[in-house]
Amino acid sequence: MYKRKTDILRIYGMTGYMCVLGDDGMGENSEKLQEKEIDLRVVFSVLRKNIIPLLLVTVIFGACFYAYSSWFVTKSYSASAILIVNNKNKDNTVINSTEITAAQNLADVYSIIIKSDAVLQPVLTDDNLRNTYAKHSSMTYEKLRNSISVSNVNSTQVISIKMTDTDPSYARDVVDCIVDKAPEIIKDKVEVGSVKEISASKIDNNGRPVSPNSKRNAVIGALIGFVITLAVVFIRELTNNTFKSEEDIVNTLNIPLLGIIPAIDAKEFNKNV
Repeated sequence: MYKRKTDILRIYGMTGYMCVLGDDGMGENSEKLQEKEIDLRVVFSVLRKNIIPLLLVTVIFGACFYAYSSWFVTKSYSASAILIVNNKNKDNTVINSTEITAAQNLADVYSIIIKSDAVLQPVLTDDNLRNTYAKHSSMTYEKLRNSISVSNVNSTQVISIKMTDTDPSYARDVVDCIVDKAPEIIKDKVEVGSVKEISASKIDNNGRPVSPNSKRNAVIGALIGFVITLAVVFIRELTNNTFKSEEDIVNTLNIPLLGIIPAIDAKEFNKNV
């Protein structure tokens, strides 16, 4: 009835046993060996089988990022002070909306002047700062300017001055020196309005570093570790074309399963014989 043995059955080797399969539809389904479909059940199954390495690598990456941020990255601190711009006419006892608007506009101008060399250069040459912080004597105008931020708060006439440095005391004293020198210099240059201190210079964040943020970096590291491990797991799953069960063979090739030949250890077989 059959001309060839292959017309009757084909045998596919698997771990631990062999499956005997019918020949129905083999030609049409041979291309399915090159394809891999993953449904939600397979995804959850893969995650469940690899949950330990996923968690382990995630924790390791998070711990490494936290340790690196805490011990190897130079910590930075910030100090700040707040000034307020006043454009009140001395002859008026009531401040009107026009004067408030003018003061807000002046705040933008004053912010630019505070970061200019007209203010920062006298700060750099201040004798008290130079004597107290000798290690910062090499500080240049450009470095100081880049470490200072000046802005008007919420577009009001309130100005915030902030400096970031590896030495919190130095940052605080520099801001304090700016607050001390800026009003007279601004008055001399602009010749209109005035600026006063409303909050003295102080170290921000209760004296704790503003950077690096070790907790945030630990979370980022954990996410990176999780994503990398997840990618490796699914790439390995997608590129694994071996059959793991008889159901895999039936579902992939869409042919009937005629039987299973179990694998028997030779030593065990000889003992029984």
